[in-house]
Amino acid sequence: DEYVIKNPNGNHWKDGFLFAKIYDEAECIIETCCLKTHMYGGHFTLSLKNAVGTVKKKNMNELHSSEHQRDMIAEINSVYTPDLIVMDGVITFVDQGPMEGTRVEGNVFVAGTDKIAIDAVGVAILRILGTTPEVTQGSIFEQDQIKRAVELGLGITSPLDIEFLTDSEESEMLVAQIKEKLAL
Repeated sequence: DEYVIKNPNGNHWKDGFLFAKIYDEAECIIETCCLKTHMYGGHFTLSLKNAVGTVKKKNMNELHSSEHQRDMIAEINSVYTPDLIVMDGVITFVDQGPMEGTRVEGNVFVAGTDKIAIDAVGVAILRILGTTPEVTQGSIFEQDQIKRAVELGLGITSPLDIEFLTDSEESEMLVAQIKEKLAL
């Protein structure tokens, strides 16, 4: 079969979920994702939400109907670790999404090895560009997907742990804005 059952301890999935076996067998995982909002339960779809694509479609009804949907998104990420994540924010959706919405030029790529850091920076950029109330409310690290990922030990635990590497003055200016949104 192309899928294996994953049922991590303390998760919100009733009987675990079917996970794409190729990820268990891969020598290296490089993930790409887009910077955008999600008008349904996820609120934003960045690197953590990208993992939903590794789960067999038959598990989607459970995910989409659960009050713990955003926690379950983070829990999928507990069963594998990518070697590199690249997030495309050249053109972003700042509302609606994931398939259509208001497009804004973000003119940014974000890359790293930590999904929590990638998503925290992504949410900060969405806030800079002007986004939905669900994405703008509260601390970035209190957003359900990110909060649950931190609880699971999937990466950094604080915005202070994010390391920024830039190559231009324009990038430095964006990093200053991101740090402000991260409350650094």
